[in-house]
Amino acid sequence: MDEYAIEIKNVTKKYDGFTLDNVSFSVPRGSIMGFIGQNGAGKTTTIKAMLNVIKTDGGSINLLGKNWLAHEREVKEDIAVVFDEIPFHDNFTGVAISRMFKGIYANWSEETFFNYLERFQVPRKKKIGKLSKGMKMKFQIATALSHGAKLLIMDEATTGLDPIVRSEMLDVFREYLQDDQNSILMSSHITSDLEKIADSVTFIDKGKILLSGNKDEILEYHGMLRCAKEQFQELDKELYVSARVSDFGVDALVKDRYDAKRNNPDLLIEKTTLEEIMLFYVNREKKEWS
Repeated sequence: MDEYAIEIKNVTKKYDGFTLDNVSFSVPRGSIMGFIGQNGAGKTTTIKAMLNVIKTDGGSINLLGKNWLAHEREVKEDIAVVFDEIPFHDNFTGVAISRMFKGIYANWSEETFFNYLERFQVPRKKKIGKLSKGMKMKFQIATALSHGAKLLIMDEATTGLDPIVRSEMLDVFREYLQDDQNSILMSSHITSDLEKIADSVTFIDKGKILLSGNKDEILEYHGMLRCAKEQFQELDKELYVSARVSDFGVDALVKDRYDAKRNNPDLLIEKTTLEEIMLFYVNREKKEWS
């Protein structure tokens, strides 16, 4: 069995005004990776390339150990995708969707699908257009998990959902990952959810991968240095990614808080969050901002 559920190497896609620039990262089997970045960073473009919805200008992609172009039909039988907006017609019902998907997926399980709908309290005969946003998302996830998919790809799927629904979805994903051959790529703006569930994180900005690795290690080593403006002026600029300057002082993101503390023992350096890491990396070119 191949070690990785996803292997992306040097994938490039050029548009007028935007380039997906030699994107590379991998998702080990049995794990969940958080794919983060601001709007327009390249997350959806990367996912579309993985699904062969768009043609790339270079690079290679392996999904579940198979080349995504040479084995596209076989690969798509074993993956499921959940979007931020439900892709089904408003007039469809759960009964109609099950009938349709039975003819699409060889391993479609009507029993599994209806069990999920019952668990999520989604009426199987109610038209999709009559469902709330949360119910529509549950409907999508029920569909995604009912044909034995080994790879689940989430494209901003939890955006706009209330905390209770998001918590319920995270529990479902944890159950899904109890099979160590199942894997998830979860694109999301909600970094607090990823801190709870993700094993690894990949951060993309302006079409380039800035950071990719074990989530706990990223959170362990990055830190927020807080100091007065006078102290900040004496810092080596190579020490920090970027710094937010205000009338009250300076917050600066450091890549290695242990090394930073050794060299600056008198300064306060605290643990940080994925949200702060993303914010300060996005502002890295300014170096200092307010």
